[in-house]
Amino acid sequence: MGIPESDTLMTHSQEIIDLYSRHVIGNYTRYPVCLVRGEGSYVWDAEGNRYLDFFPGWGCGLLGHCPPQVVEAVREQVGTLIHVPNTWYTEPQGRLAEALAQRTGWGGQCFFCNSGTEANEAVIKMARLWGGPERYKIITMYNSFHGRTMGALSATGQPKYHQGVEPMLAGFVHVPFGDLDAVARHIDSETAAIMLEPIQGEGGINLPPAGYLEGLRQLADKHRLMLIFDEVQTGMGRTGHWYAHQDWAIVPDAVTLAKALAGGVACGGLIARPEFAAKLRPGTHAATFGGNPLACAAALATIETIEQQGLLERARQLEQQFRQRFEAMRARSPLIKEIRIKGVMIGVELTTDGAPVVASCLEKKLLVNCTHGTVLRLLPSLLLSDAELNEGCDIIEEALTR
Repeated sequence: MGIPESDTLMTHSQEIIDLYSRHVIGNYTRYPVCLVRGEGSYVWDAEGNRYLDFFPGWGCGLLGHCPPQVVEAVREQVGTLIHVPNTWYTEPQGRLAEALAQRTGWGGQCFFCNSGTEANEAVIKMARLWGGPERYKIITMYNSFHGRTMGALSATGQPKYHQGVEPMLAGFVHVPFGDLDAVARHIDSETAAIMLEPIQGEGGINLPPAGYLEGLRQLADKHRLMLIFDEVQTGMGRTGHWYAHQDWAIVPDAVTLAKALAGGVACGGLIARPEFAAKLRPGTHAATFGGNPLACAAALATIETIEQQGLLERARQLEQQFRQRFEAMRARSPLIKEIRIKGVMIGVELTTDGAPVVASCLEKKLLVNCTHGTVLRLLPSLLLSDAELNEGCDIIEEALTR
């Protein structure tokens, strides 16, 4: 069978946009740009325009676009072994599990899948298996985001995402983020777990108040509950530690990962303490492509890059530089209401709709995100240079001024 004409390389964004309109389901709001190449903190469109990317891969590009060590690891692995089922052992999966568990400081055992929502589905099932038939409820937080599949969506404390697909999966109780008393009030004999993002990402880069995470650990211990941290967005060094919970010296019972785990290659994971991990016995859960050699090789290269280039420390440096720039900006702009930063998780809450600011930045060839209507969300690469940081911040300030 020959290659259809439509499969040949296209050179204009509008041709590709038209192709999408005919053949791709329109469940995404897309910018009218077709990206064709990426390198570091830049991407190029089909017309050759270059964009500085402060939101690479929707949080997956923690090392920017096409990080060299990840690219080389994938090239080598793709010519050796791409995929075998999990009825066999492979070295990359074993080595990755060891690397992730060692960096927690508390050990743990790993399960691998393909995305954050899959990782959260696995941990929801683990919590229910651990709680037994009489203890199935999981307390989660308002403004959380845990994924789009029905279990993860039910855990997500944002009713706007539930509209039209109700009823949600039973057993999830949503309480305000940061409110220890609310958590305590909702614990009953049917509660099995507490699940939250240590820093809410999609919810607006919301940082936990002092003593909150520590208090959750105490409540979990007191009531024999599983404490689950969704680190899909915060993990892999984004906050200046391998896992965000290490910023508060908390030991959770399970952590979920994805996004930056494999340097842009699809990979999700779950790390759990052995007594909880034991609940996922053969036949209880699986993921066909989970832990495939290609993704695991990419993830190992990601870890090596972070360590060899000192990127945990770089995250802390970038935090201070962004903080200085945005604090100075706030002194000059009445549109900035609040600045929330941890490592390279940056939320700038505005007093107005953020969409025009995003559009103005796009016009100036800077890619940023707006969440919750008024929060500019930046998740830049740990390899962002000082010059690139200043270039992007100059564009944001110009957009706010306009």
